[in-house]
Amino acid sequence: MSKTAFITGATSGIGKATAEIFAKNKIKLVICGRRKERLLDLQKTLAKDTDVHVLEFDVRDKATVFSKIQGLPETFRNIDILINNAGNAHGLDPVHKGNTEDWDAMIDINIKGLLYVTKAISPNMVERKQGQIINIGSISAKDVYGGGNVYCATKHAVDALNKGMRMDLSAYGIRVAAVHPGLVDTEFSTVRFKGDVERADNVYKGFTPLAAQDIAEIIHFVVTRPQHVNVTDLLVLPTAQASGTQIHKEF
Repeated sequence: MSKTAFITGATSGIGKATAEIFAKNKIKLVICGRRKERLLDLQKTLAKDTDVHVLEFDVRDKATVFSKIQGLPETFRNIDILINNAGNAHGLDPVHKGNTEDWDAMIDINIKGLLYVTKAISPNMVERKQGQIINIGSISAKDVYGGGNVYCATKHAVDALNKGMRMDLSAYGIRVAAVHPGLVDTEFSTVRFKGDVERADNVYKGFTPLAAQDIAEIIHFVVTRPQHVNVTDLLVLPTAQASGTQIHKEF
């Protein structure tokens, strides 16, 4: 019997790549995001391999998160796999020059949005005594760098929430894990630098970064382990990256 996965931030990057690999492996999908056209295009592509339902919402909007999830069709209501992927970095300012709107966006998306979606879905997992939650963190959950103050704080929070969720939910047979990527060549830096594509591209020059598919394949590995196996915490870096701040580049 096919499992059903719920993926936030599915319109690009790791979320999209995960949806694609799940579809190829016949996992039913609820794909979520803010960009409706992208969601519909992705649904059309993935529907060749599996059943796909689209939910358009911003994870920051608590009321909409709960109403949309509560309104899922019966055939998509029992979520077996939750991928908490939605997250963003905004700006790279030192704390004394920080933009408080950027801070609010990162805290609301990376922490509160993850919590809203988990709260909306996990009670059903507890009731059925089955399910798996994968939280997408970052090397910034393990390390801190200049200008990354609030972003790193939000990913440290994801790391702590991952551990706390596992303590709360393991008694119900629910597996909870985190995958923490290093530098992945996605839209991440374009968003961080607010559309400055040249500056974003420079982040990934001089070395081979991770691709979204690299992380998606790891996520698929984690969710396909036997029920008694829980891969709880993975840090995944490109070979050229040794830490949050040390990257070997060749120019």
